[in-house]
Amino acid sequence: MLYVTSRSIEVPALGFGTYQLKGAIAREMVRAALDIGFRHIDTAQLYDNEKDVGLALRASGIERHELFLTTKVWSDRFAWGDLQRSVEESLDRLGLESIDLLLLHWPNPHIPLEETLRALAEVQENGWARQIGVSNFNTALLEQVESLIPERIISNQVEYHPLLKQRSVLDWVQEHQIMMTAYSPLAQGKIIHHPVIKQIAARHGKNPGQIALRWLLQQAQVTAIPRSSSIEHARDNFNIFDFQIDADEMEKISSLGSPNGRLLNLPGYAPQWDAE
Repeated sequence: MLYVTSRSIEVPALGFGTYQLKGAIAREMVRAALDIGFRHIDTAQLYDNEKDVGLALRASGIERHELFLTTKVWSDRFAWGDLQRSVEESLDRLGLESIDLLLLHWPNPHIPLEETLRALAEVQENGWARQIGVSNFNTALLEQVESLIPERIISNQVEYHPLLKQRSVLDWVQEHQIMMTAYSPLAQGKIIHHPVIKQIAARHGKNPGQIALRWLLQQAQVTAIPRSSSIEHARDNFNIFDFQIDADEMEKISSLGSPNGRLLNLPGYAPQWDAE
């Protein structure tokens, strides 16, 4: 297992995402992911599966200190008081005393960022979240966060994969020594048939998804949270620690990315994305 150090906090570089997994399938896949070796699990209030994730974590028998759990506050609960209540509700659903990493899910331009960050910081001070961070923030918003609660956040979770260039955000997190967590790291399956990635995969005896994940984790300060509803695919996603991509291959994959390669946007919440 690889780890990323974000402001002195060690986080497993490869996590298991749970978006769109609910009920019995969520419980089954989280348990399977833990059996495979994943120790970083990602969920969110919006996913409506926190209870199932919590049940799977507790049923696994794995010591709590060995697990790293991320959840996210939905953006319509960013007001002072409401954010804190939402976290109490998340803890109740998860059946846990604290969350390892609590993120703001998307920016909300209708609630002052300073108010939201004060509430987020209080949650951390209460011990309900060991670490805090953001998701889907551009560099301008990251600068605001850093000015309002300096050196408090450890992560910005964003869409990132070989078809989407995220140079500006990546430069920012590397400069500030926090992590950038890549969601949709396989571009929702779009990288599977890309000829460049297929060629590199054949050279290493791996599949294109494994190449995309390895490319991500070989970049400084980058973690990834692939989601799968298949145990076989989850096992493949974890089987990426026995090889490395060389510098030439890294550059070839990086050259595929475009600022227009984004697959997920949220009207009314998405910021003005960085140009590259």
